[in-house]
Amino acid sequence: MSSEAPARDALVALAGASIARGSRSFALASRLFDRPTRDRAWLLYAWCRACDDLADGQDHGFELRAVDDPAARLARLTALTEDALAGRTTGEPAFDGLAALMAEVAIPRAYIDEHVAGFALDAEGWRPRTEADLIRYCDHVAGAVGCMMAVVMGVHPDDAPTLARARDLGRAFQLANIARDVREDMAGGRCYLPQDWLDEVGLAADQLLDRPDETARLTLRLTALAERYEASARVGARRLAFRSRWAVLAAAGIYGDIARKVRARGADALDRRVVTRKRAKLAWVARALWQAREAER
Repeated sequence: MSSEAPARDALVALAGASIARGSRSFALASRLFDRPTRDRAWLLYAWCRACDDLADGQDHGFELRAVDDPAARLARLTALTEDALAGRTTGEPAFDGLAALMAEVAIPRAYIDEHVAGFALDAEGWRPRTEADLIRYCDHVAGAVGCMMAVVMGVHPDDAPTLARARDLGRAFQLANIARDVREDMAGGRCYLPQDWLDEVGLAADQLLDRPDETARLTLRLTALAERYEASARVGARRLAFRSRWAVLAAAGIYGDIARKVRARGADALDRRVVTRKRAKLAWVARALWQAREAER
């Protein structure tokens, strides 16, 4: 463990490199924030990304694989997070960045604990049995992050209505991810489609790729949920400062296109990973600017 953390500017630079590598969509949207908010959003993203990579044995979200030591990985990310929250230098920039962020923004501890609990579910090999289980999982791994991002944007921790909309945006993002990543998740030994959905169409979790038409019916349900939560989140964006509203609306549109493309491709989405091209992302930046301005009228 290092005795001294890097300077804040260095931590922000490393966090910026992390988001640029791990999510081009979020990296682009984050550029729309004012600089203080952008820097803090990067620090939060870097911690979330580092926890995810450590839990899954990934490098910035690429190549999900089954790990043989999930409990040890969970213990390490939990310990590093605890050190950061206690203000102790960890020697890991993403976790030292969390400490720097917490010194500036009063993010409720409950959201951090909720997020870490999502990694614990994956470490246990948990799978959802019902749609409600699936949404609770989305809350852990993305809804809580949406709430933390909202606080970073200046939303008061007691502003329950706005935070509920922020949680909905996280849900929308995660549902889109699950709909897109069925094949990748199977390669990592995971299935996030609720068991009761599988039972309805007579599918076992290991048959998803063998019966693409039935699987596409289930991913269609995921995309419908994602679009519903995206619409809810857009209502909440009206309560944000202009630059933050612009960034959130751009991210919602860019990421929402993943769900819309999965829906449009149907079974073909299982064979070819859905991506959003740069031109389409820039179009959403322009559209979101208009939407953000309209919200002020």
